[in-house]
Amino acid sequence: MLKLSVSFTALSVLLPFVSAQSATWGQCGGVGWSGATTCTSGNTCVSYSQYYSQCVPSSQVTTSVSSASSATSSSASSSASSPASTSTVKLHTLAKSKGKLYFGTATDNPELTDTAYDAILDDGAMFGQITPGNSMKWDATEPTQGTFTWTGADQIVDLAQANGQILRGHNCVWYNQLPSWVTSTTWTAATLTSAIQTHCGTLVGHYKGQIYSWDVINEPFNDDGTWRSDVFYNTLGTTYVQIALEAARAADPDAKLYINDYNIEGPGAKATAMLNLVQTLKAASVPIDGIGFQSHFIVGELPSGIQTNFEAFTAQGVEIAITELDIRMTLPSTPALLAQQKKDYTTIISACQAVTGCVGVTVWDWTDKYSWVPSTFSGQGAACPWDENFIRKPAYDGIAIGFGN
Repeated sequence: MLKLSVSFTALSVLLPFVSAQSATWGQCGGVGWSGATTCTSGNTCVSYSQYYSQCVPSSQVTTSVSSASSATSSSASSSASSPASTSTVKLHTLAKSKGKLYFGTATDNPELTDTAYDAILDDGAMFGQITPGNSMKWDATEPTQGTFTWTGADQIVDLAQANGQILRGHNCVWYNQLPSWVTSTTWTAATLTSAIQTHCGTLVGHYKGQIYSWDVINEPFNDDGTWRSDVFYNTLGTTYVQIALEAARAADPDAKLYINDYNIEGPGAKATAMLNLVQTLKAASVPIDGIGFQSHFIVGELPSGIQTNFEAFTAQGVEIAITELDIRMTLPSTPALLAQQKKDYTTIISACQAVTGCVGVTVWDWTDKYSWVPSTFSGQGAACPWDENFIRKPAYDGIAIGFGN
């Protein structure tokens, strides 16, 4: 056993200080921020505006960015000079007026304790559709084989229904966020088939009549168009897709059944693989109603040919949707990056608007405060149409322009 030289009395003094520090890339200040204002060792609290300060590795701090402790007087003027949204239109209302079914957002259960966040999320004119970010995934709904729990998912379903918002279910079968019993069991084709049928059938059936569409299959392909190696493919080959889709159809005949993936927005090997899968499923009379284009982009790096690619899918008799849209940048954000981000949002929304079979757009949460990006891509963020203080960015105008406003 490691011998501890620090007394419990000393620890009781130190622990509050340590716990009150933000880790690398965590927020450490800004108007309305009530969390930690200091950083863990090796990081410096850097102010990007009066609204946001972030813990940055000290080795990456340059003279062009001042630390939060010395930037108070300049942060206000920096924020004041940053471009902001000028549009006043509500985005779901706009999308509906342009012939789309919805404009919506993902959300997650921990965020629902934030009353200021809730006030915007609950506005059905702004968001006509909701996707639960995590609470319908396999690990959340069937953590033990055969034992289902609905608490988290029900909370978001109840919220959407109270607001009159359409629901997208996310998801049935995905290689990630699986409980250990799925990944550690030695399966046969028969036993895994039964497990998929039970999981998808129970999940979709529990919300029968309440969900517009389901991401039944999530991210089946590698970027080169080959099939992703996971417990499902390794045991069942490509047949796991048919098994899941048929189980979902039997559980709710009226729900739209989707396959959802990223990096398929423009023509390429992965998009071709998905297109071929749609054709194969259709030829075999396997139920498939839609393809979800996640659209996790980088500012200035959108693929070309998005509209043409969208049309290639709708020509196969499926509807499509932009399901997880965000456009990230390397921080700090600048007026130039925000301007390009606005153009990029316009580009992707315009492509959907131009294709009749593109039914709607979902942003992968609407505010930078709860974006998944900073925790996944170090040094990147500012991907959403609202900033971390719920102020609309130029990207908001880009969405409105894309819909033809």
